Amino acid sequence: MVINSLTVAQIKELAGRNDGPDGELLQAMALDKRSAVQALYKHYIAIERQKDANFRRLEKMKAYERSLQGPCDNLVAGVDEAGRGPLAGPVVAAAVILPEVILLEYLDDSKKLTSAKRTSLDVKIKKTALAWAVGIATVSEIELYNIHQATMLAMLRAVNNLDMQPKLVLIDGKFIIAGSKLAQKAVVGGDGLCPSIAAASVVAKVTRDRLMRICHLLYPEYGFDVHKGYGTTAHMTALSVFGPCPIHRRDFAPVKQLAKDVY
Repeated sequence: MVINSLTVAQIKELAGRNDGPDGELLQAMALDKRSAVQALYKHYIAIERQKDANFRRLEKMKAYERSLQGPCDNLVAGVDEAGRGPLAGPVVAAAVILPEVILLEYLDDSKKLTSAKRTSLDVKIKKTALAWAVGIATVSEIELYNIHQATMLAMLRAVNNLDMQPKLVLIDGKFIIAGSKLAQKAVVGGDGLCPSIAAASVVAKVTRDRLMRICHLLYPEYGFDVHKGYGTTAHMTALSVFGPCPIHRRDFAPVKQLAKDVY
């Protein structure tokens, strides 16, 4: 391919088609002496290297998840939660069963992803998954049982809400789900080790963030759309001024202390 007669803008437009330049165009860009073309070439080479590294990371994750299954190719559900730590709002869990062939670029622990990437992945996960479901434990249940038991309850509900029954459930963390008769394994750091758990972490996080944006419409003075209930400086300031609202976890120490101070 000869690109000497093309302007830099034309090369950039050509390279931007079809999700990046093909090998022939890249080779032509490498031979082009123009500094702007060389900068563009290096940009796409960096993207390709990132894609390759991400592909290898996902392959490693899939291999690790398969090693947990044993000799049989069983349906595996990954489970994770979002919302253990905030001072307000529910805890949300998700369960996801992925197919054997996973075409989810940049799938990772939700905490390592930007909000935009999480939202995009959430859509792709739901289209790709063999089954997915969420489970929620309310603020009242968190206060009734404690945050750990409420989290386990949300996870149980997520698994029970699946349209198909997995043969093995992989749970992020140290604990298996009490009350479930399914085979289970707890995987510490599982959201960064197993694709199905990583997918569940994304679905749980995106679902909870959406719920907290709805809560913001009900209680706009607290800024739930921004901090999602976590104990940021802005949230603590709002708590000190307005006191707790109905979705605050009143048994959590910072809320309990501020409630005493206000009342």
